[in-house]
Amino acid sequence: MLSTQGASPKQQAVGEKRVFLFEDGYKSFGADRSAMRELLGGKGAGLAEMTAAGVNVPPGMTLLTCLCREYYENKGKMPEGLFEEIKENLTVIETKLDRRLGDVEKPLLLSIRSGAKFSMPGMMDTILNLGLNDKTVEGLSKLTNNPRFAWDSYRRFVQMYSNVVLELNKDKFEDLLEAKKEKLRFKFDTDLTVENLKELVGEYKALVKSERKIDFPQDTELQLSGAVEAVFRSWNNSRAVYYRNLNKIDHNLGTAVNIQAMVFGNFDNTSATGVCFTRNPSTGEKLLYGEYLVNAQGEDVVAGTRTPNKISEMAKDMPEVYKELEATALRLEQHYKDMQDIEFTIEQGKLFLLQTRNGKRTAAAAVKVAVDMACDKIISENEALSRVEPVQLNQLLLPSFDPEDKKKAKSAGRLLATGLNASPGAAIGELVFTPDESEKLAEQGRKVILVRVETCPDDIHGIVTAQGVVTSRGGMTSHAAVVARGMGKPCVAGCEAFKVNLEKETVAVAGKNFKKGDVISIDGSTGEIFEGSILKIEPKLSAEFQTLLSWADKTRKLRIRTNADTPEDAKRAREFGAEGIGLCRTEHMFMSQQRLPAVQEMILAHTAEERQKALQRLLPMQREDFIGIFKEMKGLPVTIRLLDPPLHEFLPKHDELIVEVALLRAKGAKGSELREKESLLHKVEELREANPMMGMRGCRLGLVFPEINRMQVQAIFEAAIAVKKEGIEVLPEIMIPLVGHVNELRLTRLMLEQVAKDVMQAANTTVDYKFGTMIEIPRACVTADEIAEYAEFFSFGTNDLTQMTFGYSRDDAEGKFLQRYLEGVEWAGESHKILQNNPFEVLDQAGVGKLMKIAVEYGLKTRPDLKLGICGEHGGEPSSIAFAHQLGLSYVSCSPYRVPLARLAAAQATFTSEEKDK
Repeated sequence: MLSTQGASPKQQAVGEKRVFLFEDGYKSFGADRSAMRELLGGKGAGLAEMTAAGVNVPPGMTLLTCLCREYYENKGKMPEGLFEEIKENLTVIETKLDRRLGDVEKPLLLSIRSGAKFSMPGMMDTILNLGLNDKTVEGLSKLTNNPRFAWDSYRRFVQMYSNVVLELNKDKFEDLLEAKKEKLRFKFDTDLTVENLKELVGEYKALVKSERKIDFPQDTELQLSGAVEAVFRSWNNSRAVYYRNLNKIDHNLGTAVNIQAMVFGNFDNTSATGVCFTRNPSTGEKLLYGEYLVNAQGEDVVAGTRTPNKISEMAKDMPEVYKELEATALRLEQHYKDMQDIEFTIEQGKLFLLQTRNGKRTAAAAVKVAVDMACDKIISENEALSRVEPVQLNQLLLPSFDPEDKKKAKSAGRLLATGLNASPGAAIGELVFTPDESEKLAEQGRKVILVRVETCPDDIHGIVTAQGVVTSRGGMTSHAAVVARGMGKPCVAGCEAFKVNLEKETVAVAGKNFKKGDVISIDGSTGEIFEGSILKIEPKLSAEFQTLLSWADKTRKLRIRTNADTPEDAKRAREFGAEGIGLCRTEHMFMSQQRLPAVQEMILAHTAEERQKALQRLLPMQREDFIGIFKEMKGLPVTIRLLDPPLHEFLPKHDELIVEVALLRAKGAKGSELREKESLLHKVEELREANPMMGMRGCRLGLVFPEINRMQVQAIFEAAIAVKKEGIEVLPEIMIPLVGHVNELRLTRLMLEQVAKDVMQAANTTVDYKFGTMIEIPRACVTADEIAEYAEFFSFGTNDLTQMTFGYSRDDAEGKFLQRYLEGVEWAGESHKILQNNPFEVLDQAGVGKLMKIAVEYGLKTRPDLKLGICGEHGGEPSSIAFAHQLGLSYVSCSPYRVPLARLAAAQATFTSEEKDK
């Protein structure tokens, strides 16, 4: 829930003035673009700045974002005196245009739009053509000498106002429109005559009367106040809240409201509306990119109700306007020093700009645009690094379709259709036709492709959970395309060959019928849609990608390691720029089916001799694992964690064994089979613990059964010596897990270091090595000065440290209550968030971070050359990487595919920190 307490000093400093004309906004805040966005919202700031720059912008005003907070604080009531201030500013606009709101002879029509500090495309509401009623529509008809245009605008206004303000389902109006066209055998909305439109307006108003028991509002001032309130309300609609949660946008920001004079792309065939980007938002290519529709209004392009023309076609259809648009777009990009997303309208050959903002783009485009602009000296290298969100890089590491398999699929007749390549990437999944079904099946772990005629903002939860999206209508700048690109999901839009029946949940295409659950593959880079699955291949990284990361490497101070348990993982991580292994989990090496019997034999052993025999079987396997990893890392440090989980994890589940034994007894089974199962059950019960996470695992296991760790250390050093003999430098770091008391580490290191010395002495050689520990218990943090006497490095195991600090069992917390903590606990009619972020995804700096800070400080006091790192999942999360930089850690370690992300995030942390210090 919004609160006025979130108002910034900048907003409070505005004083009594709450409504700003576009020309006044830049005068008041232009020197501080950040303040302008915070106060006027992104859209209002852009309109103010364009107006000041002399761009042709229809006049208007912006209501400050803090008014939205005040609206909610007042329990949904308009701030006192606000409407009078709106009317006062409206008089200035009316005078400029020589038109008046509600005037029968010279009616002024308005658009009412949202505009938050951060772009939330399509998530909040818009009302166009406000000011039309039964009288002003006639005045507009005479004034323009274009009755069809006037009644088409009125028809649109009644539908939009009724949907947004009166909260009537827009599909009811669409059904009336489609029924009218079907009756008249018309294909397009533009085929409807004046009389048809008048009839349709009458039907729309009758629907309002039937559903809401009121007449459609004729008072234009009442229309305006209702629209402003509706935009404020839309800040907290379900899709806007979902989008903010998804993108971690503060719910207390609020939205501005922009009230602007209408210009009309649906005036005649010399009029148009469109959206364009100064560069290709999918690839980053420096070329004007977008779409437009002749004789249409803006929502037709964004909603995808008609498939528009490519912007390049305007060069032939409207050459003079295209030249002006091209020049203005270049001017805006140079002014903002970023790729711009521009909404425009052409009214009888005259170009008007309605919005400019930094454009949403794919990861590939983000990288290319940033690098190209830096190479062209438009921005600095550091600015280029800051332009790319680290998490975006993950999109570039995803596979694409194998060209050879695509070729075979085409030969086999499996290419169903080709639509618009609206958002790149490859996706395979089951067909679903509703966003709710997409969300439901995704929660079950199933991969789905969401197919719609067109998407709308309410579909966002289904787009998020789908592998990709297909629409049969709409273009490259439709809602589906924009949202999918922003999320890095493949999208094929405007695929008219897809005959979608939402009621029956079927698609007819290429002479075939497909139903819900059938599998298709979509290539968002080419727009192709295939029947069945297509093979995928690993991605090829662009030259711009490598350039950006080379700049990051020059800048960052943190080293980047990887979590890798196999030579294959190690090789992949090296290719992505890893500078060592920060966590090699030896237990993963025991889980393969070939090794599990030997592991279980070791666990079930009754004597130390039997256990040692089983360990001797495992020794060569472990040695070969380490040889492969050392060879791949070629002289880089490799931190190997000794066996960490409790032994029962390598045995069958207790409950399943009880059932098996009971069934064998019920069948009267006797002999070795029953005895073996009973013996296994007995051992599982013996090892079973009430709280295994805090039980016999880690160093405790190694102290009780020291022969296990001794075998592992022997394997490590034998492998290191073997690789060293091949002329490859080896730097093993042995990590002892779950240390809570210095004596655990002291004794364990004493025993294991002797093994290392014995192996090296037997081979008559030496290996550089380190012994250290994983810091994952709060007590280890507060006694780090003692522990550092016996540890040459600390590696923070932030997953377990988070569990121990919060007292949460991760599996139980995420399954039982954590989601409620994140979404909000209901009390007194309001939702109260307990946590802002999942602490297992984003490091809890206030709690866990404070313990880490203590450990760093204490550890360095004892051992100034102590090496410090993170090896939990937080090592690949940008804000946690920034915190690691602040703490002065040596490195972060993450999964191979997150290494590029970590390289970029570490660079951003470095120059952000340096800027703060200035």
